[in-house]
Amino acid sequence: MTQKAVPTDCETLLIDGTWRSADTSFNVVDPATLEVIGQAADAGPNEARQALDAAARAFRTWRTVAAEERAAHLRAAATQIRNRVDALADLLSRENGKPLAEARGETLASARMLDWAAEEGRRTYGRVTPPSANGPGFVLKSPVGPALAITPWNFPASMLVRKLGLAIAAGAPIIAKPAEQTPLIATALVRILQETGLPAGVLQQITTSRPAEVVGALLADKRLRKISFTGSTEVGLGLVRSTGDHLRRISLEMGGHSPAIVFADADLEATASGVAAGKFSNAGQSCTAINRLYVHRDVHDEFLALLLGKVAALKLGHGTTPGTTMGPLIDQPGLDKVDRHVQDALSRGAKAVTGGRRWAPDESSLKGAFYEPTILTGVDDTMQISTEETFGPVLPVYVFDTADEVIERANSTDYGLAAYAYAADFRRVWQTVENLDFGIIGVNEPAPVRPELPFGGMKNSGQEREGGSEGIEAYLETKSVAVKL
Repeated sequence: MTQKAVPTDCETLLIDGTWRSADTSFNVVDPATLEVIGQAADAGPNEARQALDAAARAFRTWRTVAAEERAAHLRAAATQIRNRVDALADLLSRENGKPLAEARGETLASARMLDWAAEEGRRTYGRVTPPSANGPGFVLKSPVGPALAITPWNFPASMLVRKLGLAIAAGAPIIAKPAEQTPLIATALVRILQETGLPAGVLQQITTSRPAEVVGALLADKRLRKISFTGSTEVGLGLVRSTGDHLRRISLEMGGHSPAIVFADADLEATASGVAAGKFSNAGQSCTAINRLYVHRDVHDEFLALLLGKVAALKLGHGTTPGTTMGPLIDQPGLDKVDRHVQDALSRGAKAVTGGRRWAPDESSLKGAFYEPTILTGVDDTMQISTEETFGPVLPVYVFDTADEVIERANSTDYGLAAYAYAADFRRVWQTVENLDFGIIGVNEPAPVRPELPFGGMKNSGQEREGGSEGIEAYLETKSVAVKL
């Protein structure tokens, strides 16, 4: 790729088919070095309303475009993402902090998501009901209307693209509002999509450091028919409460407090590798990251020794430095929360068998929020780390004796996004899967997120699904048509 992924003139707003800047801008920093790596336009309510005006106009015609034509745009963008993967991954790593290998994997996953959405757009089937005495009935699917995608900083490429691809495939114009920490990778990906020739208003982007003002302006307008949100439970519930007099569809993917259960018959070596990956990827900053590790008493000591070996091999540093396997947390508040959880556990009797401290790198340029990969033992179910999502590289370990006991403990949370089970006996696996109250379950699998599987949680972790055959339903309305002959 010869061109830069992101322009340097703050033109990060896409409104009605035109890239533009705003009256003010804000800095984007490398979380590892705290150096400014770019700027983004700081949009306000006026720009948000202009984007919605354009989306409403575009909806009149985009909803009538053939599914195959919509799909062609998505397939073309997927090809370009693969062609530009090196530059995109480098930008993602510098903006988010994750290691380059993880950034590359996320970028390629974004291309897969566009391919999946392209095919799903051709499968928005209705049905014909058996005829009654009066005549037949039809069930039709139609696009929901202008939508808003609010995306997070921890997976700023894949979470964005998954929403955009499904909306475009369904025929719903969509406004992207990326996190203020990571607007540059979002801009690069939205540019690729727009370069496929999408009509003005079908896809738009608003970057801002004032998300409450921008989102509030859009929520006040009844023409906004759909919100797809990924972020904290607190913010997501706030969106639900702020709908006012305009009822609209809302997809929510919020926080998690994911348990992983290691049964006595698990392949301990493979499980240790899987748990390390499921916890410490992206420095633990994932809603699906393992937050509570339950290990059967019979294998606890053996498994802990294997897991400590995997953690000892992790190398902290800048994401683009060769050999780095774990980068910084996104910011200082995130670091403070992680340390607060650890200190609470230690003060109440837990033990840090590795880590447990903020990391002070030898390299002077690394000034970001680094924390040592940490494993805690002697943790009980009342500590902060047992009841709150830590969102960092800290793994508390608990001992259990029976399947009934551990499933009850795993389910004892208001969250229900992801859970993990490691075992060999199929009967045990099936009973565990059936009884865990979580929307995503990995069985001997540390990365259970795939385009062909629905993604979403239960309880306070969310509603509706993204991905799988269920994902596109979030951007479609159902019409019932009764015909009298």
